[in-house]
Amino acid sequence: MDILLVEDNLLNQKVVTFNLKKYSYNVTAVSNGPDAIKAVADQTFDLILMDLMLPEMDGYEITTEIRKMEKVKGTDKPVPIIAITANTLDNDREKCFEVGMNEYLSKPFTAEQLIDKIRMFIS
Repeated sequence: MDILLVEDNLLNQKVVTFNLKKYSYNVTAVSNGPDAIKAVADQTFDLILMDLMLPEMDGYEITTEIRKMEKVKGTDKPVPIIAITANTLDNDREKCFEVGMNEYLSKPFTAEQLIDKIRMFIS
């Protein structure tokens, strides 16, 4: 299973990648919006983990662009996107769903919580 991790904090990237590799997931990590959009254009992913607060473009803008790309391509099954964020404001969760994200996970989270969310979409 191929997962795109969009996270600008290198320590968080390393921790999440380490935990996902224990479950034999292949992880591609990027730290900004343009790199995320390029990765999605160049490769097929089974799932995307999307931080919300990123330089250049936030997770909402990136997700909107990914969903537009999928429409243009005529994608039958849009890639599941899970928001991972330290923001826990009431409207953050709603906004994630409005732009096309599929699930939401607040930081800090355990490896078990992350895997549970991922398994909602891929086995």
